Amino acid sequence: MRSAVVVGTGLIGTSVALALNARGVTVYLRDTDPAAARIAESLGAGTTTAPTAAVDLAVMAVPPALIGRVLADVQTAGLAHHYTDVASVKVGPREDAVALDCDTAHYIAGHPMAGGERNGPLAARADMFEGRAWILTPTSDTDRETLNMALELVAMCGATPVVMGATEHDRAVGLVSHTPHIVAALVAMRFEQAEERAVSLAGPGIKDLSRIAGGDPELWVDILGANAVVVADILEDIGVNLEDVVTGLRAMAATDEAKRDEGRRGIGTLLRRGKAGRERIAGKHGSGPGSYRTLGVLIGDQPGQLARLFTDASRSGVNIEDVHLEHATDQLAGLVQLSVAQTSVPVLEEALRAQGWHTQ
Repeated sequence: MRSAVVVGTGLIGTSVALALNARGVTVYLRDTDPAAARIAESLGAGTTTAPTAAVDLAVMAVPPALIGRVLADVQTAGLAHHYTDVASVKVGPREDAVALDCDTAHYIAGHPMAGGERNGPLAARADMFEGRAWILTPTSDTDRETLNMALELVAMCGATPVVMGATEHDRAVGLVSHTPHIVAALVAMRFEQAEERAVSLAGPGIKDLSRIAGGDPELWVDILGANAVVVADILEDIGVNLEDVVTGLRAMAATDEAKRDEGRRGIGTLLRRGKAGRERIAGKHGSGPGSYRTLGVLIGDQPGQLARLFTDASRSGVNIEDVHLEHATDQLAGLVQLSVAQTSVPVLEEALRAQGWHTQ
């Protein structure tokens, strides 16, 4: 790939452009908002000047509902030899492209599993896709060169290609992305009218659970609208489970001991199934979270404490898989959660305690 056009210079589009530009690809930027395109250009994502000839690849970074129309327009203009998109839904845009008589042989739908709560070109990063899955949904009429071009795009962005059908993709992201966003919003909206004293007690658990609710509502209306039936079906199943939870909790508060026991069994089954489901989510190198354990380390609120902790941890020879800092602004100390392989916990704990650290 020597040249590309990125249509849409939001968070994902500009991140794609930055990654390609860093690999020596000549990137042209297009957006209905000229200001966004100029910001992306100023960040080094590419140029807002128009290409003088068809580029190798056009990447459409626009909402799912616009993919079909944008594809038809850029193909009519002969903008590129091959086309792809980065939308989070695949079935609807594909149907739109067929209905508009687009050249589907030279178009392959894609979806990088990356993003963030912040939007716009200023939030973009060239390393946004490093180590992330990038789904491609070729069909029986997909041109081989188009598939290869899309695979080259994925490689240049540092992502891992995953090939699946469009319907399978929409069901999968409905489960792992779209439905969780609704659930997070349902939990987070409870804080809107809650007493300030109650909200002030929020810790890292609720912050993690509600984090994705901070996304752009308008963007998510578009995403959910494009995958509405799948998400509605999943939420309907969750609704049945919630009714069982309410019944179980009511039973646990009953005066009858047999009902309390029945309620405890029901809630216990739910929690065990939740734990089992959580353990199926792959961690680093494909391992589940059960492969790691978290070691808490108390840290003072003085300059250089984090640097000293990481230096002392590195001397133990233990690889730190993940780090989480729990530190309220009105506290003089915090808790650093270091995630390491289970077998490495005793080694790390001994090394840190030898250096005067207090662990949990």
